[in-house]
Formats: sequence, structure tokens, C-alpha cells
Amino acid sequence: QVQLVESGGGSVQAGGSLRLSCAASGYTVGIYCMGWFRQAPGKEREGVAGISTGIGLTYYADSVKGRFTGSQDNAKNTLYLQMNSLKPEDTAIYYCAANLVYGCYSGSWSDPRWYKYWGQGTQVTVSS
Repeated sequence: QVQLVESGGGSVQAGGSLRLSCAASGYTVGIYCMGWFRQAPGKEREGVAGISTGIGLTYYADSVKGRFTGSQDNAKNTLYLQMNSLKPEDTAIYYCAANLVYGCYSGSWSDPRWYKYWGQGTQVTVSS
């Protein structure tokens, strides 16, 4: 059974940093698309970063480029999202997601429908 468990959320002031983790289990390590999404109250779920595991190819939303960095630790089967220079508009619930069939593509990684498995989410709150 595939499980994705996020951790690392919290409350920070603007300009601060957080690192989110997503511990994955229940599947064979390979080249897949793992994504980070976020959803703020009243807004649609937004793709933040997409990582093709195994090859390290990463896509980012324009709103986080240069501030957020996605990475992976294959030995631990864990995905990370390092978030720097946080802004109040980054406040949201952050989710980890997995597509265990295909890698990430530029035209699909940010579409929630590309992913079958989702974590429960972790809250990130950035105050001004």
C-alpha cells in the first residue's frame, strides 16, 4: 500500500525558511514523478514543484522559482522541499503527490490529475 507522509510544516515570519519532507513507502523505487502542491483557503490546488525521481529533473512554478528547491534522498525514499524567503502568500496546506507510472513532463507535472497518490498535507503559515 502506497503511503506518503508529509512533515515539516509550521509557522514562520516572512523571509524565513522551512523544509518539508515527504516519506514514501509501499512501492519500488524507480523513475517517477513526485510533486509538491499547495492549496490556500478558497483557492485551487497549485503545483509548486515536480521531481522526476532517479534522474533529478525538477520543474517549478514561476511563483516559487529561485526560492524553493525540491530534492530527493533515494536511500531514504524521501522527498524534500526547501522553502526560503517565504512570503505571506505562500501560506497554504502543502501536499506531496506521486505518479508511479511516469516521470514528470513540462506539460503535466503541475496538473493534480497526473498524480494518483496523495499525502495528508502539512500546514505552512507565513506571517508578515
